[in-house]
Amino acid sequence: MSVTISSCPSPTPVQPTPPPTPEALAYSLTLPAAPASPAVARAAARTILRTHGLQDVTDAAVQVVGELAASACRFTPTAEVYVSLRYREGALRVIVYDGHPRHTHPRLAAACEARRRADLRVLACVVRACGGDWGFGEAREPTGGTRMWAVLPRQGARAYAQAGHTHG
Repeated sequence: MSVTISSCPSPTPVQPTPPPTPEALAYSLTLPAAPASPAVARAAARTILRTHGLQDVTDAAVQVVGELAASACRFTPTAEVYVSLRYREGALRVIVYDGHPRHTHPRLAAACEARRRADLRVLACVVRACGGDWGFGEAREPTGGTRMWAVLPRQGARAYAQAGHTHG
């Protein structure tokens, strides 16, 4: 009886890669809509920003990520929320999706928007202090829901940290 032995191919040697740059920052997380998820999102953001050499925006960014994730977890009727971090054109872009659909009745929609704005008042202060922009609206995704976003210019987020604004 002859025995054939085959071996797996040798692994390809790992080539050294340059350290990640800010411009290469593009991460997405799907988190359970649970009380612990904002803390997980903040911890992930800290690690991601440090890895990409963006320690100078960490204070503002972690606060923004936590505020958006907490709001999404409070508003969503679904089991998950989605968090996206991107760095483009000198600014960190944070987008969070939740499953809360837009109300069709105008008064109900206005009341819900007022509640969400009130829920995001700390976020509004942080983004304003950084010279950024934020908002929310109907998600363009096929599943619907709400898209919340914040844009933090690096220079403004750096000044925010230097001014001693520390959170989260």
